[in-house]
Amino acid sequence: MGKGAGSVSIIGGADGPTSIFIAGKGGKVKLTTRIKNYFQRIKRNRIKRRITANPHTLDEVVQWLKREYGAEEVSQQSHNYLEQRNSLKASLIMRQRPDLLGEWVDLKPPEGEDVEALKAFCEQIQEREKIAAKIADDIFPIDFHIYEIKWSEKDRMRIGVETVWQVLDGSFSGDKKTRKQLEKLFKEIYLYYGVTAEDIKNETERYKSLLTILCS
Repeated sequence: MGKGAGSVSIIGGADGPTSIFIAGKGGKVKLTTRIKNYFQRIKRNRIKRRITANPHTLDEVVQWLKREYGAEEVSQQSHNYLEQRNSLKASLIMRQRPDLLGEWVDLKPPEGEDVEALKAFCEQIQEREKIAAKIADDIFPIDFHIYEIKWSEKDRMRIGVETVWQVLDGSFSGDKKTRKQLEKLFKEIYLYYGVTAEDIKNETERYKSLLTILCS
């Protein structure tokens, strides 16, 4: 190859080429990154083969959380609840009914690290959430709840459940050991929620979410 030419590396698998990495001037990929990507792909494919249909409704998930982990619903008047609800509603409207937000849908983050530009962008996002929050529920319905699991005196896990658009998410914090335990618990929760045979066949968003969480 001539000076400055790149090279192509192909990592093969039992079913043929698995990954193709192009390295060269301006496009080098570290060996450690290539190895990491390769094993992540193997892990993902292995987990995909293990996913089977065993679905539960969100209502069943909530009842299970209450029964097994003593989960309690967070007040819908709390600041944390209102903040998360507004953020989720804006996100759902952008995905399902972007026409309701008009020009507020296409907010572009600033390039570079200009502090004032970043501040202005954050203010635009907050304004978009305010506009979304004012859209009446008969136009865009949302049924959002947060359930809290007390892990210790200081540590909590919060599970967000939205029943109209079928959203399940979670948040938690703590030291390294606690985070690992709560990450494991969240995987168990999502596995209990599960997927249908149709989700697996069509690789729906519900299926992709489960796969992503199990691979994390």
